[in-house]
Order: sequence, then C-alpha cells, then structure tokens
Amino acid sequence: MIRLALRVPRAEAEIVLAALLELAPAGVEESQLDGGETVEYAVYGAPGELPALPDLTAAVGESLVEITTSEIADDWSERWREFHRPVVIDSTAPEIPSLRIRPPWEAASPAEARLEEIVIDPGQAFGTGGHASTRLCIALMLDLARSDPRRGPVLDIGTGSGVLAIAAAKLGYGPSLGLDNELESVVAASENATVNHVELETRRFDLRHEAVPWQEPHERPRGPLLVTANLLRPLLLELAGGLPAEPFALIAGGLLREEAPEVAAALCAGGRLRERRCREEGEWAALWLTGD
Repeated sequence: MIRLALRVPRAEAEIVLAALLELAPAGVEESQLDGGETVEYAVYGAPGELPALPDLTAAVGESLVEITTSEIADDWSERWREFHRPVVIDSTAPEIPSLRIRPPWEAASPAEARLEEIVIDPGQAFGTGGHASTRLCIALMLDLARSDPRRGPVLDIGTGSGVLAIAAAKLGYGPSLGLDNELESVVAASENATVNHVELETRRFDLRHEAVPWQEPHERPRGPLLVTANLLRPLLLELAGGLPAEPFALIAGGLLREEAPEVAAALCAGGRLRERRCREEGEWAALWLTGD
C-alpha cells in the first residue's frame, strides 16, 4: 500500500484539498502540524492506483507544498479500521434522539429510545462522522429539529456518503434527494441509505454548471425544505448566487472558522436568509441559516 502525503500552509489548504478530492473522491486523511499552521493531507492506494511522484516541493498559489510518498505495512487495511470509531452527536432535547454514527464492523449500541444508529462505510465516500465538519452539521440539524417540529423534504448538496441526508431521515425529515459530482459518492450514498433502511434518491450533479433542482412549495407537504451543503467555501459561494425565493432552512459546513463570516454574508445577501447559529470545533465551522 502506498501513502501519498501533501503538506501545505493552512492558508492554501483549501486549494490543495479541492485538487486531492478529484484524485481521491472517497476522501482524504487530514492532520494538523506545527500547531495548526501546516495541514497534511494523505491518500492511500495500491501501487499503480496513485501517481508515481518522487519526494518534492511544488508551488501552489504563492506557497510551497511538500509532497512525499511512502510504503506502509500490508496490514494497513486492518489497522486503518482503528481510526474509524463510533461517533455520538448528542441531543439536548428529550423528544429528539441522539445520533450514533459507526462503521459497519463496529457493533450496534444497546437499544435506547433516544439513540438512532447510522452505519456508514468510511471507505466509500466523504462523511463518516469522524470529521468535525460532519459533526457540526449534524449538531445544527439537531438544533433545527428541536426548534421546529415540522419535518419537510431534504436536499443534500454534495451528499458524499449520504450521512447528512440519512441523519435527517432518522429525525423524520423527507423525502430526500442527494446530489454529488462524483459517481462513486452517488452510488455510496444510495448503498448507505439502503443499509440504514431510509429512502434517499441520489443523482450526479455539478453545482458549477447546473441549476439546483429546488423543490416547489406545493411539493413540501409537511414543512419547509431543509438544504444541507457540506462543501468547500468556493462552492458555498456559488450556491449563494442561486438561492430560491421561498422560505427554507440551510445547514452549510466545510468551512474554516475564518471563512464563516464571509460565507454567511453571501448567503444572507438579498434578505432571503438570516443566520441563526454558527457552531465551531477546532478550526472548523458550520452555519445554520433560515428564511422563515
């Protein structure tokens, strides 16, 4: 097994991550170095699956990126499982269940009335619960569910593993549509929905070149539309340029803390949305915005 790692100053990390996700749509390993000033991204693959690169330094933007490749032990696929442990996002309301996200090889927790299990294969697509961005989005979803008893349909833009749409379904939202630019993610989200016994329609979709398929108000029989978008800053700014006029709720993740005010301002421009809450964990942030 080969490990391809890139170390980059945090200011340039977003550019490198976007490029790496083209190479490895199933996701990348992320580590913080030098007190958070440097970010290391790593992807894994068998010989021949990843580009053969020597150790080198390359220019990205105005910064230098250190690239290294290394061989790792044959039992990596087993040891890798140790890094994917169950994650619980707690609910503070008795009527709203907490959510436990686990990989398929971890046992289910004892049955509890206030705990819903979500099973996600971490080897298929981004969104296992292990990343702060996913946890923040789900925490905001619990905030929304607590504040508004209505459970409308879900539009999950950049669905990845489908974890956000699946979490919404576990809380009573639906029907759900998951959109992603990567075919692997479209397939993975559909498979994960089946494993979790929820309904999720999935489609391949390119936010940069296609209009978002917003649902019309008459297609929302139970409540306003919930939009989840765990994306990078450039895509969230792209989304901000085409929001519908009808009221809906938006949970937006994938943001560094310093990016949140800019993205919130862009999404709220024109008065269609207002910021309800910003949650932060480490260097990451997620936004809950509402139009009603």
